[in-house]
Order: sequence, then C-alpha cells, then structure tokens
Amino acid sequence: MAKQAKAQATSGGDNFTRWLVIGMVALVVITGVVFSMMSQSTKASASFAALKDYKLTEAVAATVDPAQGSGIVLNPGSKTQIDVWEDPQCPICKLFEDANGSYLDDLVRTKKATVVFHVLSFLGDESVRTANAQFCAADENHYLDFHKAVYLVQPSLENSGFFTNENLLKIGDYVGLNSKSFIDCVNKGSKLDYVKASYDSMPSYKVTGTPTVFINGKLWERKSPDFNLAEFRLAVEAG
Repeated sequence: MAKQAKAQATSGGDNFTRWLVIGMVALVVITGVVFSMMSQSTKASASFAALKDYKLTEAVAATVDPAQGSGIVLNPGSKTQIDVWEDPQCPICKLFEDANGSYLDDLVRTKKATVVFHVLSFLGDESVRTANAQFCAADENHYLDFHKAVYLVQPSLENSGFFTNENLLKIGDYVGLNSKSFIDCVNKGSKLDYVKASYDSMPSYKVTGTPTVFINGKLWERKSPDFNLAEFRLAVEAG
C-alpha cells in the first residue's frame, strides 16, 4: 500500500512538472507572438509615416493592354516608349524607383514618353495582392500615386506580412485613393486575371528578373553600380 502511494505521488509529481514545463513553453510562445505582433504594428506605423503628408496628384489615364503582356500603359502613342518590369516587393525595384521614379512620372505627365508598367508577382502571395491593388489603382487613373506609395512603405524583408489587403487599403487611404470601387476591387481580387497574365508574359519578353527596363524595345543595361538618374536619362534621350 505504501509502495502504491509512493508510486502515485511520483506520478503526480511528474505530471505537475510536465504541465509546468508546458505552461512555461506556452508562455514563451505567446509572449513571442505578442512581441512579434507589436513589432509588426510598430514597423507598419513607421512605414505609414512616410505617407503622412502625401497629396493625391492629378489623375493620369491608364489602360491595360493584353497585346503588351497586360502592361499598364500611360500616355500611349509617344515616339519614346519605356517598359518597366518590376515586382512590388522587389528591394532592387525600390532602388530603381527611388532614383528614377520622379523622372518617369514627369515623362508621362509632360507627354514626352509612353511608359508601360509590367506589374509582376513572382515573390509570393503579398506580391499578388499588391499587384492586384496596383491594377485597381490604374482603374482609378491614379496608378502613379499608388505605385509610388507602395515603394515608399515597402518593408525591408519580402513576405513580412505587411502587404495585406487591409494595409493596401490604408496605403490607398493615405494617398487619397479610397473610392468604393477601389476598396471593392482590392478586397475581391478583381484584377487577379491581369496579375496572372502579366506574370505569364515574362518568357515572351525574355524577362527573368526585376527590375528589367526596355527603352524602345531595347534592354537597358546600367553601367554604374547604382541606379544613376543622369545615366538613365541619357539612355532615354538617346532612344
């Protein structure tokens, strides 16, 4: 009887220890999740701060052309055409945008060049969602605004969880793009056919990475280690 009682006590002690360890592990996991969520929230707030004073610019008509790989065409018919292939999560694309984005914007608005943006999505689901939202913005004739804003808030890590539909709508709201049609388009994934078509067109144009830029059909290959605006401008002007 004494042995049985001792065995039961030992068994009870083991269960207590086991549950204590499980409880401690669970606490660590929960704490880590909470801190991770807080960290993501802090990073998101810091990212959105970049859009605090953004003002929606004048609308620019945009069309999606299936004959050009479902590219988003701005100012069609110009003598000079620039095709930009990029993934919204691509960090090198952000470097290209930081250096040359304003110049491309000006070329479109002053009608000096046709610019076709090919929005790719090979970096994962967040790229797919963001690409869909960019096509939605094109429908609202504010592709340039949304495109710029996406790069202003782009996280340093791909697939960080930042590019949710909720945050994409926040980006739109910050820049003044908050119509019901835009919101519905983002939430419903209304442009996913365009997103897929753009991705599927890559082999036809021999595009294997981003950013890839063509000037009047000729691949632009930078010579400087960074994206140099002066170099890019000369290439565009040379045609």
